[in-house]
Amino acid sequence: MATDPHGSPTDAGIGSRLLAGSTTGALAVAVAQPTDVVKVRFQAQARAGGGRRYQSTIEAYKTIAREEGFRGLWKGTSPNVARNAIVNCAELVTYDLIKDTLLKANLMTDDLPCHFTSAFGAGFCTTIIASPIDVVKTRYMNSALCQYRSAGHCALTMLQKEGPQAFYKGFMPSFLRLGSWNVVMFVTYEQLKRALVAACASQDAPF
Repeated sequence: MATDPHGSPTDAGIGSRLLAGSTTGALAVAVAQPTDVVKVRFQAQARAGGGRRYQSTIEAYKTIAREEGFRGLWKGTSPNVARNAIVNCAELVTYDLIKDTLLKANLMTDDLPCHFTSAFGAGFCTTIIASPIDVVKTRYMNSALCQYRSAGHCALTMLQKEGPQAFYKGFMPSFLRLGSWNVVMFVTYEQLKRALVAACASQDAPF
């Protein structure tokens, strides 16, 4: 493991990365789940093309809370926690694995093209892993009050009625979203990390 000039580790191990990805994903969902539910409901009514059930965001919050209770605003929390934890972990681990493979095989050097390729590959791998959870989460959050008993029941119903391919509906848009997000995130991270290391090195350099 590499260390910085002060002797502290600069690279966390896979275990630390997995734990960080899981915990940050769970905490983010705990706070943002009502917003995600409202977003999914709005997108569904736009696709339906019929009369609008919600005329504003505030009305959507009030309607869901009134008709389904405050629990309705946290509907689908479990699959969303699983989704965020898996996405965070998959992004971090696959990016590092792809980047390390490219560097060890001397196919690329540690610069922008390598970071871009690794991030794009991480986005593809993450989409393959996370797409089924995304589909179940969206279907469950947008379902009628008593349509599914749980997220697991929703997944089982989809498998029985629509087959395994149902879990990869919308794969290409999901890949374009996650791929572009990973490219922006990791390329920015690498550039910021380089700038920070350079700044620290200049401070430690003798005058």
